[in-house]
Amino acid sequence: MKIYTKTGDKGTTSLVYGTRVAKNDKRVEAYGTCDETNSMIGLALSYLNGEYFSGKEDMQEMLHKIQTALFHVGAELATPSGKNVKWTLEEKDIEELEEKIDAWDAALPQLTNFVLPGGHQTGAALHVARTVARRAERQAVELGEEVNPLVLTYLNRLSDFLFVAARYVNMHLGAKELTLHQD
Repeated sequence: MKIYTKTGDKGTTSLVYGTRVAKNDKRVEAYGTCDETNSMIGLALSYLNGEYFSGKEDMQEMLHKIQTALFHVGAELATPSGKNVKWTLEEKDIEELEEKIDAWDAALPQLTNFVLPGGHQTGAALHVARTVARRAERQAVELGEEVNPLVLTYLNRLSDFLFVAARYVNMHLGAKELTLHQD
């Protein structure tokens, strides 16, 4: 089977169930941005290779679960209105994010200033993933009422999770957190 189909050569692509839309359709932008978030998380995971800290395996497992959930989010966004979604999110997916946010945030120094993205390569990549997840959320909101509310909640919570995860990994790998420059 060839990887290319040539069906998109004229600027269209297929949603779930075969509906063809322009490649710049709002749905395509939204699920494409979820894919971009997923790729940034994969990059962050790759930077963990060769690094060691207590909780690394837990972080890797959680990020892998998130990558899988992002495929489900993408499937929801790629499914036309009125059609059954093959994979869906559940409340437990959001609850798991919240549990990790609370646990990891409790281990971090309290925020007293805005944190600038950066630190260890893993932390920096997670910060980028956070900003891309925020864009995915904005694009999903733009689709309006036809989006499963769990998708919006998941993307919102995911960006919070990625912020805390970036801080958590930076702390464990000894990367200094930069805050706003004070004159």
